[in-house]
Amino acid sequence: MQYSIARVLRSAVAVFLRGVPAVLALLSFGFMLCAAYAQAPAPGPNSDPTYQALRNLGLSGEAVSVSNVELKRDAGTFHLRSGSICFVSPVNGKVTGAVFTGDGNFVLTPPESDSPMLKVLAKGDEFSENFAQMVLRFTDSTYEELKKAGTSGGAGCDAGPLKDSQHTMRHKLKENLDSRILEDVLSPAPGGLFMAFIHGKRYNGQELYSIDPHFARDQVTFETYDENDRGRWASFPMSGDRKPGTIGHPIHIEHQKLDTTFEKSANLIGKATTEFTAHLDGVRVVPFDLFHTLRVRSVKAEDGTALSFIQEDKNDDAQFSVILPKALSAGEHYSVTTEYEGKEAVANTGGGSYFPIARIDWFPNSRGSSFGEYASYEMTFRIPKGMQIAATGVRLSETTEDGHNITTWKSEAPQTVAGFSFGQFKIESSKLTTPEYAIESYANVGQPDWVEAFKHATSGDNLPTLERHSPGLAVGTMSTTGLNKKALAEGELAVQLYTDYFGPSLFKHMQLTQQTACNFGQSWPELVWIPICYYFDTTVRHELGVDWGDRGYWKAVTPHEVAHQWWGHTVGFSSTRDQWMSEGFADMSASLYISMIEKDPKKFITFWNDERELLLERNAQGFRAIDVGPLTLGYRAETTRTGANVTRRLIYPKGAYVLHMIRMMMRDRQKGDQLFKETMHDFVQTYSGKAATTEDFKAVVEKHMPPEMDLEGNHKLDWFFNEYVYGTQLPSYKLESSFGTGTDGDVTFAFKLTQSNVNDKFRMMVPIYLETQDGNMLFLGRVRMVGNDTIQQSLPLKGLKNKPRRALLNYYDDVLASPN
Repeated sequence: MQYSIARVLRSAVAVFLRGVPAVLALLSFGFMLCAAYAQAPAPGPNSDPTYQALRNLGLSGEAVSVSNVELKRDAGTFHLRSGSICFVSPVNGKVTGAVFTGDGNFVLTPPESDSPMLKVLAKGDEFSENFAQMVLRFTDSTYEELKKAGTSGGAGCDAGPLKDSQHTMRHKLKENLDSRILEDVLSPAPGGLFMAFIHGKRYNGQELYSIDPHFARDQVTFETYDENDRGRWASFPMSGDRKPGTIGHPIHIEHQKLDTTFEKSANLIGKATTEFTAHLDGVRVVPFDLFHTLRVRSVKAEDGTALSFIQEDKNDDAQFSVILPKALSAGEHYSVTTEYEGKEAVANTGGGSYFPIARIDWFPNSRGSSFGEYASYEMTFRIPKGMQIAATGVRLSETTEDGHNITTWKSEAPQTVAGFSFGQFKIESSKLTTPEYAIESYANVGQPDWVEAFKHATSGDNLPTLERHSPGLAVGTMSTTGLNKKALAEGELAVQLYTDYFGPSLFKHMQLTQQTACNFGQSWPELVWIPICYYFDTTVRHELGVDWGDRGYWKAVTPHEVAHQWWGHTVGFSSTRDQWMSEGFADMSASLYISMIEKDPKKFITFWNDERELLLERNAQGFRAIDVGPLTLGYRAETTRTGANVTRRLIYPKGAYVLHMIRMMMRDRQKGDQLFKETMHDFVQTYSGKAATTEDFKAVVEKHMPPEMDLEGNHKLDWFFNEYVYGTQLPSYKLESSFGTGTDGDVTFAFKLTQSNVNDKFRMMVPIYLETQDGNMLFLGRVRMVGNDTIQQSLPLKGLKNKPRRALLNYYDDVLASPN
């Protein structure tokens, strides 16, 4: 409420007429005036009373005894043979947890796609776990069901297991379960969360079975979290007939307006205005992703009202959530402005180099949406004067003010994520006309601290901080600007090639930037990070220990990352189950680059041999990546039992092989890759700016596949996807052949082809090639094989008078198979 001076005077006169001195009246209204203009203090973090009640939750004293009670939750069934159940105190009228003590059993029967991983854990076909204690947290009907099934008078209520589960979530798993439960407690809509902390007897009592409808996909999960036995062993969509609109992420972000300042120390100061739409009914608590060291100062609504928010200590369950003043209905729009600050999200690595650590969550992003959610962005960056910045989107302006270089950016199309790279860069640029595309390449003028240390070590200073050391090694300046033009040229060629094969991307600009890490590259929309070691020669990379047998990584890293402008950003992936398309398709794209640009068939074949070797090498745990599980496992393939880096060795090369095999099956003697190009153009055009699933891709390939690929006669590719995407089979082949001469002088070809190490349903089109006397390779044809079988055949090679040198199977690695 606002008060004018005239209104205050009129009120004072009225009071005076009632016998109160006017001076006192004026003083009184003066205090009212000050109070009216004073704002109420903004709510502090974690101050919401309902949240605090959940945070400090304990047992209520209410308990029941149970005997032979069955509690079924999706694919998991809990058999509570005997014991007591003690409930937690109600919060906002809702009971959200219980502790079971007694004799219980848990049986998990996941879909077939998740059975292989669970068998790795259980070392058998059935997963059954006995337990004596279990903590349940829920917002579904569990409280009512257990209370109805039990009899009053349970005994032995011990709050210890509840406290242990709280400690586990907050300090070990670092997930704010209290904030997630608050989403349902404050919502007028029914909740559906269910979590069971199972103190089982087989895995150090650290097992977690959960069902969360707020996940977009794979709402059901089972994991173990003991440090020596950690992994997510099952993850799949909820079954049943849930109503539409009750499953999925609570919000969809439509637009982000970001204002970010980077200080020379790498301290980040940010202000984000986030516009979103409620995806579900009853959204009152909005979860965001924000890097844990970025501490929120304030959150405000559109009208400037300060909003309550949640953000615990940066070293614990630091997830950021905003509490709205009222619940939103599905489809309702809202906007919040968040101010935040902190270090460690970006690192000053020395020499004018900065390394963005928080690449996805340097601003409040949509939690758990992966790369399937598209939004538009407006961004303003303030960086130290004298530095340059590259970012996702199109640069609109650049000015200098108060010792800062200020640039503004805007996304030219909705994008899956926003990012940046800044430092003291030298820039090379070019413009393509076909397609119309602007490309820039950035390399640091200076060198990060670790490079300087390496140079000193190799010059004879023998610094103790480096284990690898060759005294007197001539590493030169190790400058990266000299190869800046090479990176630019590779980017140009890759964009032209991929546009030809896959169609236009969403974007018309791209910036290739150098990053100070050696062990990975990465690609955001219009922004590519290339590892600094790409710019070094093979001698330096060997001395650094990053040659990795030189399996073509340094030749393929730039075209691979450029390919993500198509795979992951033009076409998003719907979930981690579909991430193999992003990484695998980018690897396959790199093989096209090697084949078309270097024009050396041997390098192309070496690329695929290296990919197969990654799949078939056994790691320290004794696993081959190809055996761990299907492609759709994604990053869940990595556990303490299967070993680290398994996913890298599974979804990258095998995903690449899947697309490569489709290409080779579609390849025609006369038209070459025309059919494959038409298929990929259709896929990109159909799902441009959208998230695609594995089944979406399969449907597009089925739409274009030639009759030869219809091995089951149903116009489907179930046979192929079941074998290589959803399965783990690896066929073996043996070819015996001879050449003769027919009565007409034409060469005759006799062969015996065997397919083995597969099940009876395994089908494949096996290609045969002929090497001519002059060294050329001719494609002869494909033989249809089913199961473990041998085919013998003799046929004339019409028009061929000179006997070939030899016949070969699978010359271009057309089929992923065991090496001969």
